[in-house]
Amino acid sequence: MKHRNLFIGLSCMAAGLCACNDEYTFVPEYEVKLPTDTTINVTIDASTVYQTIDGFASSDAWDMEYVGKYWSTSNKEAIAKLLFSREVDDKGNSQGIGLSMWRFNLGGGSEEQGDASGIVSDKKERRVDCFLTSANGSYDWSKSAGRRYFMEKAKEYGCESFVLFSNTPPVYYTYNGQARSDKGAFSNLKTEHYGDFADFLATCAKHFVDEGYNITHISPINEPQYNWNGNEQEGSAWQNTEVATLAKALDASLTTKGLSNTQMLLAEAGKWDYLYGNGDAGSARGNVIEAFFNPNNTSTYIGNLTHLPKLICGHSYYLDTNWSNMYSVRSSVESKADQYGLKVYQTEWSMLSENYEDYASYGDASYMDLALSMAKVIHQDLATANVSSWSYWTTCSRERWSQKSRFYLIRLSPDSNDGESYADLATNGTYKASKNLWVLGNYSAFVRPGYQRIDLKLEEETKDFFATAYISPEKDKLVVVYTNMTDKRAEINNTFEGLGKEVGEFEQYTTSEAKDLKREPSYNKGVVPAKGISTFIYTLQ
Repeated sequence: MKHRNLFIGLSCMAAGLCACNDEYTFVPEYEVKLPTDTTINVTIDASTVYQTIDGFASSDAWDMEYVGKYWSTSNKEAIAKLLFSREVDDKGNSQGIGLSMWRFNLGGGSEEQGDASGIVSDKKERRVDCFLTSANGSYDWSKSAGRRYFMEKAKEYGCESFVLFSNTPPVYYTYNGQARSDKGAFSNLKTEHYGDFADFLATCAKHFVDEGYNITHISPINEPQYNWNGNEQEGSAWQNTEVATLAKALDASLTTKGLSNTQMLLAEAGKWDYLYGNGDAGSARGNVIEAFFNPNNTSTYIGNLTHLPKLICGHSYYLDTNWSNMYSVRSSVESKADQYGLKVYQTEWSMLSENYEDYASYGDASYMDLALSMAKVIHQDLATANVSSWSYWTTCSRERWSQKSRFYLIRLSPDSNDGESYADLATNGTYKASKNLWVLGNYSAFVRPGYQRIDLKLEEETKDFFATAYISPEKDKLVVVYTNMTDKRAEINNTFEGLGKEVGEFEQYTTSEAKDLKREPSYNKGVVPAKGISTFIYTLQ
């Protein structure tokens, strides 16, 4: 009878468990080991420590407002659970990805303007309302109700920190009276309203702090290297001198309102290369680190402001399609940041590019392929740029215009279609967690705030197999994230150094074509599947 059960159990495993109900899957009393194609030798050395992790995040731009306002309670609660829960059910299924940071958009008032905003109607979800209701300083805190729903849910689930980010000054303060710009390479903020804009930002921060939110950062500008003169979203260009002027005003406003724990987050560079050089932005909007942190640049230096930490942030767009270029660019980011003792945040990424080296063509790429390309970006940002925080861009979105899963963690389908959807978001609908969500969860659910990245060396790191390791503040957990972009199952052979403790039992969670951040059974532990990402969580004792 034992031999018959073993045959049944192994048959289920070979079929990917797809024909077996988890409740009745055979669990042998002795070790069963599935075959692997290769062995990867890994050395983890805790005596070499890199950056401390502050958190993994995503933002509420833009569709979250519609979901929070119009969708059913059950759908909203389920989406919040996917984003913020760290629970795992008794069958090993992760209930969410446990984001530890959340970015809340302070809109400029284009939503109230409707078509007069200049933002086209087929992208009306990108129009954002503003808490400020007039130029004389009146506020309506009932605005942004849909996005505030998810902010509240994040807090309930234990999300540690919140970032308020602005793409534009309120329309009452801009030259063209809109949240998009006509000012070319210069700010759309009228000169006489710098103090007013700073007060608006600080007032919003004070409001949410008083509501019990840990507002760790305010990000007052977004991608200042771009002119934002189109008709698709809120935005404004900023010269480095204009950013410096605003930062000084905001520093004063934060001090006046007693917000000692809220810091500025600058300067959301549109690409990494703007941080260490001019790129295609020119000297007035490029070379951001030198502009803001070199005291010799007297017209732009702000490194001595009370509320500006030794921190710089940028976006991982465009310079992300091949391994060698990613490494070169992010090495330059790390080098320039290190020169001035700066921490680095990656604050916005989704798949703006199509021509990634990871597949023959975009048309051939599966949704798992796209998620693995994202994993490569996350790895390079963490391991090479040394970022302390990593953020996705548009958390929820419809799938449109043959974009596949390039712009969402969770797909929205207001017409309940299983695929592309062009229906109005202001109705109920269905949602689906993407592979992007679960791949991000391989980091966010386990690499928690305060964890430090430690040294990890593969016998041969390639663009197709790579890993990073992290140790908890209490030195009682070791987390290792492996990404395998090959078509071979890889067994991990570890050597541990510098821990000062014994390595005990471990759990393993995998995202692959067949699994969504699923806890591995004992017979499959220690192996990273083909075209998959696995997180190993070791107990140290």
